[in-house]
Amino acid sequence: MTTEHAIEAAAHHGDPANATEYIKHHLTHLHDAGNTINLDTFWVSALLGALFLGVFMLAARRATPGVPGKLQNFVEMILELVNDTVNSAFHAKSRVIAPLALTIFVWVWLLNAMDFLPVDLLPKLLTYFGVYNLRVVPTADVNHTFAMSISVLIYIIGFSIAAKGVGGWTKELFTAPFHAHGFMAIVLAPVNFVFQLIELVAKPISLALRLFGNMYAGELIFILIALLPWWAQWALGGPWAIFHILIVTLQAFVFMVLTVVYLSLAVEKH
Repeated sequence: MTTEHAIEAAAHHGDPANATEYIKHHLTHLHDAGNTINLDTFWVSALLGALFLGVFMLAARRATPGVPGKLQNFVEMILELVNDTVNSAFHAKSRVIAPLALTIFVWVWLLNAMDFLPVDLLPKLLTYFGVYNLRVVPTADVNHTFAMSISVLIYIIGFSIAAKGVGGWTKELFTAPFHAHGFMAIVLAPVNFVFQLIELVAKPISLALRLFGNMYAGELIFILIALLPWWAQWALGGPWAIFHILIVTLQAFVFMVLTVVYLSLAVEKH
């Protein structure tokens, strides 16, 4: 153990010295040895992704045409919500869009829902295993939300090329949104290209920052509530947790809907 790790371990075996240290501790990621990867974000996301796949695979294997069980009812309710959203927003034919929307909604909801765990529960448990920093809400990490939004951007470009071809997509970059003919088409081509780039870049930025901002704020509020006396925690923590259920679900739904809408726009011609 290095001197830095030894000091950190000694500091976190006891209570933080003050509220500032407490907040700083809970907003510090668990990094790899090179300090380049947020290991807590990676492993929590991976485990929740595996949980999502496992539960839905189990529901698929146990599905019956007769009286459905509770798990089947729950999964079918989610599937119906996703299908209704896709059918109302995406009018082209695609075998990818519905599974993608389902994955986004459930996975992002699970990531957001980690905020419901008591602030000190997992960080305190892991101190017994030599882990002194842990953030359990992956969507409160801007690196994670940008990774997801960039993946959506790749899908947008891929759907555009699949629907219009490389030539059609490239042509659209220079001919929309301002259509013209002859010499004016040449003059407006750079303007159109700049506007198209702005539109492409704005989509992942808005997706990432909207989700990150809401979940980071929620995480910070739970940390601040944990600093209050026990009676204030009970008085404020419960109502905020109930309200936060709406935020967690709404943010997952908005991320899914915007993804579907962006992909729908990608396959349509101007």
